[in-house]
Amino acid sequence: MSEFRLNPALPEEDFGIKILRDGTWLHHGRPMARHNLVKLFATVLKRDENGDFWLQTPAEQGRIEVEDAPFIAVEMQRQTSENGENLLFRTNVDDWAALDADHSLALRTDAAGFLCPYIHIRGRQGRGIEAKLSRAVYYELAALAVPHPDDANLYGVYSAGLFFPLGTATALAADGETD
Repeated sequence: MSEFRLNPALPEEDFGIKILRDGTWLHHGRPMARHNLVKLFATVLKRDENGDFWLQTPAEQGRIEVEDAPFIAVEMQRQTSENGENLLFRTNVDDWAALDADHSLALRTDAAGFLCPYIHIRGRQGRGIEAKLSRAVYYELAALAVPHPDDANLYGVYSAGLFFPLGTATALAADGETD
C-alpha cells in the first residue's frame, strides 16, 4: 500500500463518519445498515502521519473519527505451511491477514485501561490500519500460547516461523483474575 498523501486539489469533506471501538460504523450518528457499503468505505480508508484516519478516493477526501482501531478481528484460522503453522485473522470487513513479519501483533492498553491485542492489517507499520482482536479471538489465540524457548516466563504464539509474545506468565495470570 502506498503512503497516504493529502490531495491538495481536493477540499476536505465532512463525511460525518465515525467508527466506534466495537467496529460499528456510524454516519451522522446512526449505524450504517449496509455492510457492503462499510466494506467499500474500508477499501479507501487511510491513515496519515499524525494518526488521523481519512477516506480518500480520486474525487473526494475527508477525515473520519475512529475511537480505537477501525477494524475488529472476528475470526482466526490455523494453517500449516513450509514455515510451520500460520495464524490468519479475518476482520469485520472480511479482510484477511496472516500473523507474520508484515502483519505483526501489538499489545496496548486501551482507553478503559485493559491490555488489548491488535494485528496490523495494511499500510506502514506503526501508522497503518489495525484490527483489534475480539475477546473470543483473543481467548482462542491465548489458548495457543507457549513459553518462549529462551525465557520460560514469556508466553506467546508462533506464526510464519516467528514468535509473537503475548505477555509474561505473571502478567497473564493477573489478567485472568476476577473479583
